[in-house]
Amino acid sequence: MSEGATEQYNIHEAKTNLSRIIDRVEHGEEIVISRAGRPVAKVIPFPTKVSRRGRGSLKGQLHMADDWDSPEVNDAIARDFGLLP
Repeated sequence: MSEGATEQYNIHEAKTNLSRIIDRVEHGEEIVISRAGRPVAKVIPFPTKVSRRGRGSLKGQLHMADDWDSPEVNDAIARDFGLLP
């Protein structure tokens, strides 16, 4: 959000609308809190770090047994999760 479009609340409005302010910030907006018309704080989204490497980044690093999808292996997994007796 650009600086010119940042919304401003006085302290009383901010206390009254805190849940709405937090919701807006979670959606990427920045909110300024002011006292007597003077900006004193800015509420901004907490940066989220997503570390993705892209498709195929594990190629050659995973090795599956030849029977990885056999009925016996599937039944063993189902038993481990309590889905079979």
